[in-house]
Amino acid sequence: MSDLEGFASRTEEFQETTMKNDLSDTVIVVTREGMGSGPLELQTRLLSNYLRLLLENDLKPGAFCFYTDGVKVLAEGSPVLELFQALEQRGVRLVVCKTCLDYFGLTEKLRVGLIGGMGDIQAAQVMASKVIPL
Repeated sequence: MSDLEGFASRTEEFQETTMKNDLSDTVIVVTREGMGSGPLELQTRLLSNYLRLLLENDLKPGAFCFYTDGVKVLAEGSPVLELFQALEQRGVRLVVCKTCLDYFGLTEKLRVGLIGGMGDIQAAQVMASKVIPL
């Protein structure tokens, strides 16, 4: 078996396993306007792909927590706003840092999510069995 065939086999196995997993005790942390640390356009594309896969595979994390630049993805004009709205409609909690919204002047432009404090974000993370930083 070639390396590529082995990778394809592991990818299929991962996808099958993932579809069976319940992510309700998982918190995903968003601290950037996208995913990773490359150019913003790439970060946005990666985050969009990640969110689409969650939606397509009906995977629902218990919550997303947003702070620092991450709050910007929930504001008016965000290229991934509709994806987060779809996740919220499916019951995923989106906890947004009030201090960060105030700092960036985005409170009035927030279009999805629940405004909370650092205590709310910390509680979500402590109660989760897994925290995934994007």
